Amino acid sequence: MQLLISTKLRLVRFSLLPKFLISHFPQLSRFSQLTNLFVFRSAEKPLRRTLSKGLRAASSCHRRLLQILIALGFIASGTFSASATAQEPVRLGFMDPLSGTFASVGTSGLNLLEFAVDYLYNSKGGILGGRPIEIVALDNKQSPTETQLQFRRAVSEELRIIFQGNSSAVANTLNQTISRHNRRNAGQEVLQINYAAVDPILTNEECSFWHFRFDAHAVMKLEILTDFIARNEDIKSVYIIGQDYSFGQVVADNTVRLLAEKRPDIEVVGNEFHPIGTVKDFTPYVTKIVSSGADAVITGNFGADMVSLARSLIDSGMDAPIYTFYAAYDGITATLGEDGKDRIRLIHTDSANPIASATRREFNHAYKAAHPNFDVTQSRLVNALMMVVTAMEQAQSDDPYDVAVQLEDMRFTNIGGDELWMRPDDHQLIQPLYISKQTDEGIEFDADNSGFGLFTEYEVSGDDTALEHSCRMRRPRR
Repeated sequence: MQLLISTKLRLVRFSLLPKFLISHFPQLSRFSQLTNLFVFRSAEKPLRRTLSKGLRAASSCHRRLLQILIALGFIASGTFSASATAQEPVRLGFMDPLSGTFASVGTSGLNLLEFAVDYLYNSKGGILGGRPIEIVALDNKQSPTETQLQFRRAVSEELRIIFQGNSSAVANTLNQTISRHNRRNAGQEVLQINYAAVDPILTNEECSFWHFRFDAHAVMKLEILTDFIARNEDIKSVYIIGQDYSFGQVVADNTVRLLAEKRPDIEVVGNEFHPIGTVKDFTPYVTKIVSSGADAVITGNFGADMVSLARSLIDSGMDAPIYTFYAAYDGITATLGEDGKDRIRLIHTDSANPIASATRREFNHAYKAAHPNFDVTQSRLVNALMMVVTAMEQAQSDDPYDVAVQLEDMRFTNIGGDELWMRPDDHQLIQPLYISKQTDEGIEFDADNSGFGLFTEYEVSGDDTALEHSCRMRRPRR
C-alpha cells in the first residue's frame, strides 16, 4: 500500500489494490479509479456525500468492498496524517539583495542562513518532530519597490516568516507592507525577522507585533561608539559622512547629539551625505574630509559604498581612525589590508576574535570548510534562526502568531556564549556589543582570506546597551 498526503488540500491518496481489480469492479472508476482513490478526512462532509452516492449505486458485493476501502482510508488518514505532516518542510523566506550593487552582502547572508539551517537542524533530523527547514530566496535588489513585489510573491508561495536585514528603508517598507497585509488577512499573517536593519523607528514609533529586530539599533550602537571615541583625548574634531537615507541620517543626527553631550570640546567639522549605491569615485568627498583636518571619520556606510570610501580615505594619505558600523568582510577587509590595520574600527554584535566558545569555533570551522571564500559575517542571523526555531519548538507550531508569542521575552544563550533577551515591549533584542579593530595580530579567523580580521578591543554587556523606547504596540486578538 502506498500513501501520499497533501496537507494543503487535506487529502490522502491510496493505491490499495492491484490495478487488475478495476476490471472486476468497474464501479470503482466512480472514485477516480482505484489507483487514484482520494479519501478525505472524516470531517470533509462534501466528499462523504459523494462517497455515499457511489455506494448506493454499487451492487451489494461491490458496496461491501468499497465500504472496507473507505474505512481503511479514513483510518489511515487519522493514523498517518501526523507523520506525513511532520515531513513537510518549514519554509522560511530570505529577502535581501542578491543582485545589483549590494549583492555581495545579501549573498553572504543567504549562504550563512542556509548553512546554519543544515548544520544546526536538517542534519540532525529537522524540527517539530522531523520537518526539514527550507530557505526560499527572494531578491529585492535592495529596492523598496522590488520588496513589495517580492512580498507578493512570498504571500503567493505561502511564506509566512521572512528574514530580512539590509537597508532600513527596505525594512520600513516591508514592515508597513506586512502590517497592512496582516490587518486585511486574519489567519494568514506574515512575521518579519529583521536581522540587520537598524533604524530606531522600527522598534519605537513604527513598532509592530509582527516585527522582531535581532540587531542593536543605530542609537544603541552609537551610545557605545561615542563612549569609546570620547575616551580618546587625541580626538578634537570629527567628520561625519554617510549614505543619504534613513539610517545614514540617524547616524549623523545622533552622533552630533551624543558627542555634544559627552565631549562638547569635539568639533564636528563636516556632516555630509552622498547618494546610496551610485558613487563610483569618492575623491571629491575625501578631498573635503582631508581639507577639514578632522582627527577622525565616522560613517555608517556599508557594502560597496564602504569599500570605496575607506579605500579613497587611505589612498589620500589621511592618517586618522575611521569609526564604522560595517567596515569588514565581503571584500572590504581584503581591499584595505595592511593600510587598514589599527585604523578601521567598527561596532558590532559579536566577538570575531578571540572566539568565546568551542561551539562557535566549531561552527566557524565547519562554515569555512563548506564555503572557503565566505566568512561568518552576520552571526546575528544565526541568533535569529536559533531563537525562531526555539519559539517554534516551544509552541509546537510554525504559525507566525504562535512563534511571535514565544519570542516575546525569550532569554537565549547563543553559540558564542552571549546572553540575549528579546524585550517584549518593543521586540528589540538586548545583547552585548563589541568594538573591534582591523589587524593581523591575534587573529584566529580572518576576513576575506586576507590574513587580517577583527580583534575585540572593547565590550559592553547587554544590560548596559538597553535604551528606553517609545513603542506603543498594538497586539492582535486571538
